[in-house]
Amino acid sequence: MFDAKLVKKDFPIFTRKIHGKPIIYLDSTATSLKPQIVLDAMNEYYTKYTANIFRGIYVISEEATAKYEESRVKVAKFIGAKSPNEIIFTRNTSESLNLVAYSWAKDNIHSGDHLVVTIMEHHSNFVPWQQLGKETGWVIDIWRNNKQGLLNLNDLDKLITRRTKLLTITSASNVLGTINPIKKIVKKVKSLNPKCLVLVDAAQSAPHMPIDVVDWGADFVAFSSHKMLGPTGVGVLWGKYELLESMKPFLFGGEMIEEVREDTSLFKHAPHKFEAGTPDIAGVIGLGAAVDYLTKLGMDNVRKHEEEIVAYALKRMKEISGLTMYGPNNAKEKGGVIAFTMKQAHAHDIAQILDEDNICIRAGNHCAMPLHLDMGIAATARASFYVYTTKEDIDALVNGLHKVEKIFE
Repeated sequence: MFDAKLVKKDFPIFTRKIHGKPIIYLDSTATSLKPQIVLDAMNEYYTKYTANIFRGIYVISEEATAKYEESRVKVAKFIGAKSPNEIIFTRNTSESLNLVAYSWAKDNIHSGDHLVVTIMEHHSNFVPWQQLGKETGWVIDIWRNNKQGLLNLNDLDKLITRRTKLLTITSASNVLGTINPIKKIVKKVKSLNPKCLVLVDAAQSAPHMPIDVVDWGADFVAFSSHKMLGPTGVGVLWGKYELLESMKPFLFGGEMIEEVREDTSLFKHAPHKFEAGTPDIAGVIGLGAAVDYLTKLGMDNVRKHEEEIVAYALKRMKEISGLTMYGPNNAKEKGGVIAFTMKQAHAHDIAQILDEDNICIRAGNHCAMPLHLDMGIAATARASFYVYTTKEDIDALVNGLHKVEKIFE
């Protein structure tokens, strides 16, 4: 295990005070903070070897190319991929999911076919399928969770048929915190229909727990840099190489080209055929540094710390009268997020009152409106945790919620 108080010292933002008070950051599900090592790695690119990648034969271009590709190797190892060539860099999880939608699904799912999504999906893993389905005529079936926020695997017996081409699912809900048993789900899906592919939105699990894409057995996995201590503007799509090679490029432009003639173009092999134009080079290098940082902490340790913090938060938040928490109430089944409501107080009122003491939480539907509508609530407040979250942060949150309680009693 590591000491979160010591980890906190690696993050320069915590040296800042607003109105003389420290920042209590409990919104890591939206975006994580950045350690100095990540900021230094990006600054080094901009100050010592700024150049475009792949195209130059001069020293600093070759250095930039090497660092960029080194990050691809680090990410591949981090998630258990067979090869760095299975790692595609995108702008974020949303773009990674859209890449699968428009480069694979559009050519392989047809009118009369159907796909399955869960009700707990982030809009990024819901809206692309909804909108493309209107064009293609495919049918979307919804897999609903129970009141505890858990999915019943037996539901797949009815949901997965011979016409099901894709199950797309979050590995951890950004609202309920539910950690879905992806390996078991994939095994069940493949037993029911071996041709059905499984796409996993790992935006909330890759930063928080060890993942192994090969062990999962999934076909595609997507996640973002900015939720795992890296910079914004960089996402990752992992896919089985034979699938990536069979897919058409999502975007067209420079660098993904092998050759261009007046009447035709030839594209590079994966992953480069999916990385059109100049990428966020500094961002990818920053992601590599974030992977180094998390690897040094140890992802098993990251998860153990999170379980401890979640268990403590679940216990302390029960002290607040009229507060309802959503999702599993067992820290073993829950990621580092607690969504909640309070009687009388709207989620935005809760967030605004907490902000008076620099306690940063999220309020709204958290880009999961179908889930909130399914639960019969308009909005929730959400506190989320990461490697720098301490028990003292949770104490500050609970004190702030007592303040809310008094205002609205």
